[in-house]
Order: sequence, then C-alpha cells, then structure tokens
Amino acid sequence: MALSEQYLEADDLHPIDLVEHIAEHHAWEFDRIHDDQIAMAVEGQWRTYAITLAWSAYDETLRLICTYEMEPPEDRMPALYETLNAINDRCWAGAFTWWDAQKLMVYRYGLMLSGDQVAGPDQVDTMISAAVSACEQYYPAIQLVTWSDRTPEQAVQAAIGGVFGRA
Repeated sequence: MALSEQYLEADDLHPIDLVEHIAEHHAWEFDRIHDDQIAMAVEGQWRTYAITLAWSAYDETLRLICTYEMEPPEDRMPALYETLNAINDRCWAGAFTWWDAQKLMVYRYGLMLSGDQVAGPDQVDTMISAAVSACEQYYPAIQLVTWSDRTPEQAVQAAIGGVFGRA
C-alpha cells in the first residue's frame, strides 16, 4: 500500500506528525524532540544516518539534515572541501557540507511549502530516501579522498561510476 493511501486526510496533518507516521511505517528508531522537530536513525549500507526534520512555520519550510560522524585528518581537509564542491555540482536537490566543530558530514535539504501548501507522505518519504541515497552514493568518494591518496576527481568518478563493495 502506498503511503499516500494511508493519509487521505493529510491536509490538516502537521508536517512533523506526518514524518513520525512515516518513521513508524518504516520501523525507524525516532525521537520527537519538539512539536516542530523529529530525529531518527536510518540504516544504510555504509552506516546508520542520523536524520533530523524540522518545521519552520515562519519560513514555511520542512528542513532535513542527514549526518554521520567523521574525523578526517587535518591535512586532507582541502581535498575534502574540493570533493564536496564536486559532489554538490552533481546533486540536483540538497547539498553536502562539513561541520568541523561537531565532526559531522552533513546533507541538507529544505522543502518549501509556502502559501499553505501541504507535503504529502510520498513526497516526504522520497525526501528522506533521497537524502540517504545521496549519502550512500557519495560515502565512498568522501572516504577515498579522506583516507587514501585519491584526488577529489578520482574519488567522485569512483562514486558516480557505481563502485561496489566497501571503501
């Protein structure tokens, strides 16, 4: 059954309530942090991703942040930043960034719902799935450039070329 079939009356459903129902549907571990924020753990092939979705009524935006911990060597930071720029050039929606103080690789996406638009369950589920897919696709490139002598170009080419196995 499609997610949208379960929420025919979703017009009055708060976006974070909707995310909570989706997390329950997938049996993802989650924590409702606040009325306007939820955090969950989603298992990928490479690692478990921490995903937070937050609703801003002021901006009418549903913001998704997908993170995982990393501790790249300081001498590889310029190559990591160059790799993130190359990856972001290939991302159609969302973007990667590095939060140095928290030692987190971050994928961010904002769904604008201005003018009282309502996000549908399939749309939010796809948003979460796309974030995990982007992290999974580019995880090997980030690992290759961080922990080997691969150039950013080589690492990104490996990621978009469909590398199989583990980096």
